[in-house]
Amino acid sequence: MTDDGLSGGDHLSAEDGPSADDGLSARAKAVLALERRNWAGPGAKERAIREELGLAPVRYYQILNALLDDARALAHDPVTVNRLRRVREARRAER
Repeated sequence: MTDDGLSGGDHLSAEDGPSADDGLSARAKAVLALERRNWAGPGAKERAIREELGLAPVRYYQILNALLDDARALAHDPVTVNRLRRVREARRAER
């Protein structure tokens, strides 16, 4: 089984396992919460990714991309997931 970041991974703790309510890990929920925030300037988001989640930005975006295809993430935060899906599709269409 591969580590998709949805049920634990790099920095595991008891809170990273799936929760009883929707099956998303605490880390997956934290990624979605971070993505909901507005960022003041360049580098602020990457700094928050490293400091708050303990992840490299590349790994963060890998986890985020996997979350966009996960029905559990859509059920947990439909506004954020649908917005990010639209952004991803627009970028794919530009290529």
